[in-house]
Amino acid sequence: MGMSVTISAATAQDAEQILKLQYLCYQSEAELYGDYSIEPLTQTLDGLRAEMAEGHALVARLGDEVVASVRGGVDASGTARISKLIVHPRMQRHGLGGRLLTAIEARFASEPAARRFQLFTGHRSEGNLRLYRSHGYVPVATEEVGSALKIVTLEKDAAAQAYVKSA
Repeated sequence: MGMSVTISAATAQDAEQILKLQYLCYQSEAELYGDYSIEPLTQTLDGLRAEMAEGHALVARLGDEVVASVRGGVDASGTARISKLIVHPRMQRHGLGGRLLTAIEARFASEPAARRFQLFTGHRSEGNLRLYRSHGYVPVATEEVGSALKIVTLEKDAAAQAYVKSA
C-alpha cells in the first residue's frame, strides 16, 4: 500500500464521510447493547455539522479516505469532553485510536481552560475501556441508562498529561 495515515483538523467537507464512518463504527456497539436507536446512529448530517462547529474535530486519513475521527469541546468548568472516537473496522487494533486520542488531548491541552479530560463508553465495551485505561483514564462514575446499558465516565487530569509529555 505504501500510504501512511495522517491526522489533521476536520473540515466541514469531511462531515459526510465522518457521519458514514460513525454509522459503520457504531453498529457493533448497537449490537452489543441490543439498541440501534443510540444517538451516533440517529445523528443527522446537520447535527454533526453543528457539533463540529461548536468544538474540535480531528480526522485520520488514508489517502483521501477518512478512516478515523474524534471530536469534543471544552466546557466552562475546564472539562474537555471527548466524544465519538471512531476507527474504521479494517483499521482497528493498529494504534490509530490511541494516536487520535493523544492528538485531541494535545489540542485541548493547548487551551488554557482545559483542566481535565473526560469521556464515556458503555460498560460492556471492553476494547474502549482498555484503550482509555491504557491512556491514563480512570472511571469516575457509572450511570444506568437502561436495562442493558450502563455508561461509564472516565477522566484524567490535563495537568498530569502535560507533565507526562514534558518529562
